[in-house]
Amino acid sequence: MPVRSRRVYTGRVISLDLTEALLPNGHQIELEVVNHPGGAAIVAINTAQEVCLLRQYRHVAGGWLWEVPAGKLDHGASPEHTARRELSEEAGIAAAQWETLGTILSSPGVLAETIHLFLAQALTQVTPKPDQDEVLEIHWIPLNVALTHALNGTLLDAKTIIALARAAHRLGLTAASSPVPPLPI
Repeated sequence: MPVRSRRVYTGRVISLDLTEALLPNGHQIELEVVNHPGGAAIVAINTAQEVCLLRQYRHVAGGWLWEVPAGKLDHGASPEHTARRELSEEAGIAAAQWETLGTILSSPGVLAETIHLFLAQALTQVTPKPDQDEVLEIHWIPLNVALTHALNGTLLDAKTIIALARAAHRLGLTAASSPVPPLPI
């Protein structure tokens, strides 16, 4: 429970607060809390049971990562609106069928961010319009192969791993049982 909080930084995406909190055990501590507006991430599955994965350059991670399409919630936008926008902009896909896969907390010890996960199906292609700072490639990978890569440690992005696992569970699919091909580079 917060006792008091002081904003020490406000940036384009995040802000940083120094917060004094009273813990349930009676101890009072000071926390550094990074505030983020949250996001939406999408597992888009086509009729061939392939998932759209983006190979995206992430400077902070030191290079290229495999991720599901995702993006930051804009002020006032709903998670589903954000998911629809990001799927269209990043992957060039519109979906007629949407289902929630719940939410996750990305790093609750320091980061106040909730990511809303979605399953998108009944897909049609639209023109992608990635932001200028997004360097990415669009790939379609069989869902069971992508799930295997998520579970064996090939994929590193937490939201992607969890989203793939939840989508596969919802669809009643399991990881590939035979050796899987590497992801394209």
